[in-house]
Parts: sequence; C-alpha cells; structure tokens
Amino acid sequence: MKLNKPIAGYHLLMILSAVDNQFSFKEDKVIAEFISQQFPIEINLDNEISFLAALPKSEYMEHFQKAMADFYSDSTEAERMNLIDFAVKLAKATQPITKEENIFIDELFNEWTETAI
Repeated sequence: MKLNKPIAGYHLLMILSAVDNQFSFKEDKVIAEFISQQFPIEINLDNEISFLAALPKSEYMEHFQKAMADFYSDSTEAERMNLIDFAVKLAKATQPITKEENIFIDELFNEWTETAI
C-alpha cells in the first residue's frame, strides 16, 4: 500500500530516529516540527507508531526505501530538500551523527539528488 506524502515523510524520520537504538527528546522535537508543518490539523498517528514499532530492524532499509519512493512520487524538489533538511537536523540532534544514521541519510540524499539531476 502506498503511503501518502506526509505519512511517508513521518516514516522516514521515525526510522532514521530508530536506527541508532536511541531516541531523544531533541529528536522528538524535530519530528514534531515536521508533523506540524505537514498536518495542519491534529492527526492520530497511533497506527503508524504501531506499524513502525513492530517493524524488525532488519527491514528498516527496505521500508525506508519504499517510503522514499512514495514521498518522491508525490513531492516537489523543494519538498524533498525540506525533508532532507529535517533528516539532517534529526541526526544532528544527538551529536555526533552515528554510522547508522549516516547510512540512511546518504541513501536519501543519493537517491533524491541523483534522480533530480
């Protein structure tokens, strides 16, 4: 099932926040800022949280790539660059950027910037 653009972006950020096995208040603030930008009204994300919580770590990259494709298909270049900015802010929220976070950010950046060229 295809994710809509805001939900796909949410999945991308949540996976990125989980890859290093740590989740901080600072990361939560970045994700909350993204949500407030994407959803002008309050939205219930319980189903998304349940899905992501049950997602095995071994499937993070596969789902990340699917969410990337779903977000890409419904977004402008400016929206993609905005999400990349959020991803970098999220990773920087808990210095230093971990190896795991870097792998996922590189995947996002390489796929979207190469596709855009």
